[in-house]
Amino acid sequence: MIQQLINDEKFTNIQKAQAGLARLFADADKSASFYTILRNDEPLGALIPRKMWESLLEDLEALTSPNYRKFIAESRKSKKRYTSAEAKKMLEL
Repeated sequence: MIQQLINDEKFTNIQKAQAGLARLFADADKSASFYTILRNDEPLGALIPRKMWESLLEDLEALTSPNYRKFIAESRKSKKRYTSAEAKKMLEL
């Protein structure tokens, strides 16, 4: 997920969610967004398409890895920086 997650948030009320759950999932999947479900303007939960949910789980799993966290900490300490062109070349993009 390259975009910030908050930019992908949409809102709907509980009645609309109950009446058109399949449509909301299809819309969220198509637009790569998620819905916050509201009742009386209070958030109840989130409706997240499966692909987005799997991506979030993958990110959370990576963040629980001690090796991954160690790698990030070491990278942040390093003074070496790469331009976007250098990074693309290294990643063969």
